[in-house]
Amino acid sequence: MCGICGEISFDGPADPAAVQAMVGCLRARGPDGEGLFGSGRVVFGHRRLKIIDLSEAGQQPMVDPGLGLAIVFNGCIYNFRALRAELEAKGYVFFSTSDTEVVLKAYHAWGPACVERFYGMFAFAVLERDSGRVVLARDRLGVKPLYYSAVKGRFRFASSLPALLAAGDVDTAIDPAALHHYMSWHAGVPAPLTILKGVRKLAPATILTLEKDGTRHEKTYWTVTIGPREADRGMTEADWRDAVLETLGTAVERRQVADVPTGVLLSGGLDSSLLVALLARNGQTGLKTFSVGFDAVNGVEGDEFKYSDIIARTFETDHTKVAVDGSRTLEALPAAIAAMAEPQMSHDAVAFLLLSQEVAKHVTVIQSGQGADEVFGGYHWYPKLMGSANPVSDYARAYFDRDHDEMREALAPDLVNGDYSTAYLEAFFADSKSASAIDKTLQLDQQIMMVGDPVKRVDNMTMACGLEARVPFLDHDLAELAARIPADLKVRDGGKYILKEAARAVVPAEVIDRKKGYFPVPALKHIRGPFLDFVRDVLDRPEARARGIFNRAYVDHLLADPDGTLTPKGNSKLWQVALLESWLQTHGV
Repeated sequence: MCGICGEISFDGPADPAAVQAMVGCLRARGPDGEGLFGSGRVVFGHRRLKIIDLSEAGQQPMVDPGLGLAIVFNGCIYNFRALRAELEAKGYVFFSTSDTEVVLKAYHAWGPACVERFYGMFAFAVLERDSGRVVLARDRLGVKPLYYSAVKGRFRFASSLPALLAAGDVDTAIDPAALHHYMSWHAGVPAPLTILKGVRKLAPATILTLEKDGTRHEKTYWTVTIGPREADRGMTEADWRDAVLETLGTAVERRQVADVPTGVLLSGGLDSSLLVALLARNGQTGLKTFSVGFDAVNGVEGDEFKYSDIIARTFETDHTKVAVDGSRTLEALPAAIAAMAEPQMSHDAVAFLLLSQEVAKHVTVIQSGQGADEVFGGYHWYPKLMGSANPVSDYARAYFDRDHDEMREALAPDLVNGDYSTAYLEAFFADSKSASAIDKTLQLDQQIMMVGDPVKRVDNMTMACGLEARVPFLDHDLAELAARIPADLKVRDGGKYILKEAARAVVPAEVIDRKKGYFPVPALKHIRGPFLDFVRDVLDRPEARARGIFNRAYVDHLLADPDGTLTPKGNSKLWQVALLESWLQTHGV
């Protein structure tokens, strides 16, 4: 787990100073070392977090002169040892025990198609010395980020958007389509867009090739169509249950590969509890687990310690509870916003940051339950899409933070050029190979919304603390299995039915059958007191007024009634508006 960056120039030498500026911005992602590699028109930069091969042999950028390749790599390849053995059988000789070198040799052996052999989360760039070609790639489900900016004669990439800003020469104008998505999809912005016109991001499961003359082309190397298969007609509910438990168990075990201590973020919900239970079943003892809780506000509970305690006792984990009062939450807000690669309105971002700060004192690798709701159908809007005759309208009504009429009230006229979010939804559903409304919805949430919100949030907040988060529910074997399960077995009885039934073999019933919870930070849902002062200060600053993204009458309406202006999902519209403006101010835009 690391931070990567680089510059490729097409009409002269690359700028090492610009890459060094990006490296400095990525320091938190890799506190254990840094490196720079220059080869004329290409410069790569790297910040290292030591997870596998703690020696200097694993340092990056990694160069293999004999193969004529150089690489910067972020992530972890969980099956790297098996791939290494396969490569050694083909005659390759290794100088380190790192997974980075396995990626490098795998690229030489199989070309860009090597990504199809990887179990893991990754973003990387490889330079071919002889051809001058640079190839970038991102993992199947978008766990690891990769941003880029391109102007005439130059291409830069980095693990975070702020790193590209640090290098300079970025068009920082607001992208109207991205802004519309931000205000519709509770801050999720589908690739390749970002909130800034001058920065784009590589979509998951994508290989981007840059030729020496500047020619670019992309290839999607993995897709999953959600819906039942004819070959599975004979599968019973019990068969699906057993397959889920076995495949998830393998995914959890894969993610234990490390040369440093590991643990689990234990929220007390089904997903993280199941990870702990499966590790225990696999023989793990003395597992370190961590939970966080916040002050209750307006009757909204801020912790789920009752349930995390049950799991910790049942499986005899080494458990740490982090209780955070309101003042500490407020103090951490600026750091959480600074850690966001893109503005993320979900109020639990600060929760993950505070939890990660504590967890990083004990372990360097953590497993987390993100992705289970999207992969196994756990959200409350899914039943409404079962049998829907108008999925675009039904999805928008259940999910969008505001309709287009309210968008006109909220945004400056020059930023409202069309109903981008509805158009995107219509196009996605029309292009989806999934047959039913619910399966199209599950594909959308897994392929787009999950990547743009919970997965990105966990990566950003954990990496801000030099902590690697691994997400077993996003193992691609598990995602492919879940895609084949009939929708009713996922959405039934409040959601994640088949996952709950599988969990009964290993998880206490009181955790499985509890009311669904979230990772709550009530003070950012019901904004009052010092939190309201923080928000008002952000929105009243001269730079916010001069920028003029939001109509002032709309801002004043939200400030006057924070509790009465929540999104359909119950999140704060005021926080969404203030968060975007605060993110822009924090990053000097």
